[in-house]
Amino acid sequence: MWLAIDKRINTSLIRQIYGQIKSMILEGELPAGHKLPSTRWLSEDLKVSRNVVLEAYAQLEAEGYIESRRGSGTMVAEGLYFRRSEAKVEKRLSSTGYKEEDSGLIDFRSGIPALDLFPQKEWGRLFHKICSQVSYSAFRYGDSEGIMELREALSDYLFRVRGIRCSPEQIMITSGSTQGLSLISKLLYNPDIEIIVEDPVHYGLLNVIASYGYSIKPIPVDYKGIRTDMLKTDNDVGFVYVTPSHQFPLGGVLPIQRRIELIRFAEEKDCYIVEDDYDSEFRYEGQPISSLYELEPNRVIYVGSFSKILAPALRLGYVILPDVLIPKYLRLKKYTDVHTESLSQLVLAQFIHDGKLEKHIWKMKKEYYKKRQAAINSLNSNFPDKYVVKGHAAGLHLVAEFQNVSFTEAVLEKIMQQKVKVYPVEKYTIHKGKHSNKLIIGYGHLSTAEIAEGIKRIKEGIRRGGGS
Repeated sequence: MWLAIDKRINTSLIRQIYGQIKSMILEGELPAGHKLPSTRWLSEDLKVSRNVVLEAYAQLEAEGYIESRRGSGTMVAEGLYFRRSEAKVEKRLSSTGYKEEDSGLIDFRSGIPALDLFPQKEWGRLFHKICSQVSYSAFRYGDSEGIMELREALSDYLFRVRGIRCSPEQIMITSGSTQGLSLISKLLYNPDIEIIVEDPVHYGLLNVIASYGYSIKPIPVDYKGIRTDMLKTDNDVGFVYVTPSHQFPLGGVLPIQRRIELIRFAEEKDCYIVEDDYDSEFRYEGQPISSLYELEPNRVIYVGSFSKILAPALRLGYVILPDVLIPKYLRLKKYTDVHTESLSQLVLAQFIHDGKLEKHIWKMKKEYYKKRQAAINSLNSNFPDKYVVKGHAAGLHLVAEFQNVSFTEAVLEKIMQQKVKVYPVEKYTIHKGKHSNKLIIGYGHLSTAEIAEGIKRIKEGIRRGGGS
């Protein structure tokens, strides 16, 4: 038996001896019944203390790898051959997120904020202040519903900027809106009901809902949002998932007439409406659109997030629930992840209380408006009279509808060859074929120069793909 002992590394001599003998046993190099060297002989051979070898042998015996027999010495135990397959390390490229290392690639993905303008120093200062000043109790397991300081701050903020009246006790803090929707889907699950969604819809959130086994019923969207005149079903309904303030991805705003029709439908079906208010803060024509929640708080579950306002890495979101759902929700949340990370909640609460969130939103609105205009100006330059911007001026993306262009796989491949990544609306549709000439242009994370260059490359890709 040959062991390689290195006294210069951090791993203890005991662990080195133990680990190498264990590997030899598992790999079959030391078969069952094989007699190991005596501790005295091995210590002399390795030039280490006998106590070191004794400790290594004791650990191996405690775990069942070896056994000592009076008069026979120490033997390898029976039934231990276990040839492990080699782990295959594969380099995987993530298809999500904007990667700086993708040199030269311009990615028009929607929903990514300008992270270079995140208030990093202020956030870090607040985080350091809170970590050094809060009581030790702040570091223990927190409440599943979230830190009360943040829930109170959100209650005041939502009333001030959105006109939403809710008590702090109704606000549940989540690890982003995705977790919020996942918990809602699990909370309301019944195998015999169906879920109604907009079409097109964010496929990531659709997959969250569908993962619980729901039957999905898509309802078409027009320039005013979900077609409430088509809300007809004989089945029981769990909830209707909508984005009424800025429909994703087409950008329509649901008018009051349709909002009332939607609420009446929910009352008739005795179901809930899940309102995903994912980017209503960034509206460039007038004030933010009123929420659907205001009309009927007992029927509407409101989902909000700070991923687009601040940064996705914070993983902070919230859900406003009707009182009747709160007890069951808290049980689900507790056994999902106990609670959302507490220290960041305290930082965000202080950030809101100091008025810094609204100041940041105001700053970002001006920045995103410039980027939106840069996108429109570039579209005008490259596609004069050959495209139309759909939806309202809001959010971190726009939808451009092109004349005489169909974004087939062949055309998309030619565009990608120009080192620009685009996202056709058709990718987000359930019933295919109605939006093949529309692109989602996400501009939040790009510079005005990148936006202009990217749209220029789109034009070249379309030309090479056989478009106009």
